[in-house]
Amino acid sequence: MSIFEAIMIASFGCAWPASIYKSYVSRNNNGKSLAFLIIVLIGYTAGIIHKVMYSFDLILGLYILIFLMVLTDLCLYVRNYRIMGIKQ
Repeated sequence: MSIFEAIMIASFGCAWPASIYKSYVSRNNNGKSLAFLIIVLIGYTAGIIHKVMYSFDLILGLYILIFLMVLTDLCLYVRNYRIMGIKQ
């Protein structure tokens, strides 16, 4: 396990709770990009696959946790898209 990888993953992961909160409370997608969320999910999926196949260690848990946070934000994006569509 690399401490630098852990720091990098933890640093990236710190932004997602705030993003999830903003998505949940605001009920709109201002400043959000569906393409970006999908690209990030693909990246974390690749990281998880790599950890499982080649470098199984505790960092896998961070990858999974952050993947779930991004997935939550993506689900909120879809919810907010529907809410915004109803209001218009």
